[in-house]
Amino acid sequence: MDISTPEAASAHFAQRPDAELLYLARHASRYPPAVGAAAVAELQRRGLVPDAPAPTPSLEAQATAEPPETWGQLLRQLGKGLFWPSPPYVAVPLLIDLTVLVWLAMTLSGVSATAPTGRQLAAWGSNVSTLTLHGQPWRLLTSLFVHGGAMHLALNMFSLWLLGLMLEQRVGARRLLAVYLASGLAASLATVWYHSSGINSTGASGAIFGLYGFMLVLLLSKKMVLDKSDRRAMLGLVLYLVLSNLISGITGNIDNIAHIGGLAMGLLVAGPLAVWSMQREGVGEGIE
Repeated sequence: MDISTPEAASAHFAQRPDAELLYLARHASRYPPAVGAAAVAELQRRGLVPDAPAPTPSLEAQATAEPPETWGQLLRQLGKGLFWPSPPYVAVPLLIDLTVLVWLAMTLSGVSATAPTGRQLAAWGSNVSTLTLHGQPWRLLTSLFVHGGAMHLALNMFSLWLLGLMLEQRVGARRLLAVYLASGLAASLATVWYHSSGINSTGASGAIFGLYGFMLVLLLSKKMVLDKSDRRAMLGLVLYLVLSNLISGITGNIDNIAHIGGLAMGLLVAGPLAVWSMQREGVGEGIE
């Protein structure tokens, strides 16, 4: 009798009659443990004895099992993930916190929470071309954190949060922050270059479009670990969001030039540079 391996034991007992297997199982204590176990396994395979029941959790384990999460707990966790930096999400919560704090400070200082004036926005660092190009270049950056009301802020921060969930865990806080700021600066520069007659521009949408460009680079370079169908679906979604936002910007009071400038930076410069650094460090290899 060769029962030196589980495969050999299984092959041997598969040829034995039911009566012999039942005898071996009933008197397993008289034989080596492997014999009794193999006989029982073959009987179970033939359906002559039931499979061993799953162990029932002890009363102590049942008592200590965590209860289902309530809506309040889920909302608190969501708020913590949105505003409290903790790995793997650090850069996005910090950007959201800083932007919201600027809006709160503006509101507490007497600026309208929903419809601030152009003069008020300029006082808080908006991208006013006549000021930016004449001694105040820091407005190219500060304008990313100034928003024209609560709705403008909420839409941009929601977009930043969704993109951050998909990007930061894969590329790291340092790369995401670099692409965001570089794209925001490019958007601000594109705005003051194109609107030569003057403009007062605010908001993070140009930087967010840079993250869209970064996402496209990651998808096209296969640096996001997705199979073919998921990659195509994600690519279609990002292209839809980019095009729909650009089209809606044609009819509204929206600075599409900033969107295009940020997208170009993320897609053609900052995004490829970030992917190159990922390749050097062996981060985020994709699959087919």
